[in-house]
Amino acid sequence: MAFTVAALATLAIVVLYFQFRYFPEKKAAEHFFNALVAGDTVKAYQLWKPSPTYAMKDFLADWGPEGYYGPVKSYHILHAKAPSGSNAIAISVEVSPYSPMPDPSDAEKSRRTKDVEVWVLASDKSFSFPVP
Repeated sequence: MAFTVAALATLAIVVLYFQFRYFPEKKAAEHFFNALVAGDTVKAYQLWKPSPTYAMKDFLADWGPEGYYGPVKSYHILHAKAPSGSNAIAISVEVSPYSPMPDPSDAEKSRRTKDVEVWVLASDKSFSFPVP
């Protein structure tokens, strides 16, 4: 009986670890994308914590209403992973100009959904794009 309880407890710990190991980074990404969905690009830019070379105009060219990924009206976080040799967490997200997120069976709206990968630095929750 004790062996079974110990095995179940170990299994629960492992499952919980894998379920919540990137929770802070996913939460930071949720805050960022929620700001974009709300149309608050100033707050989103602050949450991005940009380097001096990534000006607001560059940010808007990527995330603004007329930007490459914009307008962002809904999103879905797909998964998070830790690339080897990196101190950042790679978060894959689907972004859509439609609210709510279109159903995959709706081909017309789904074709405008874009997959984007952003990196969240674990130490300060700043964002960046993956370096090729």
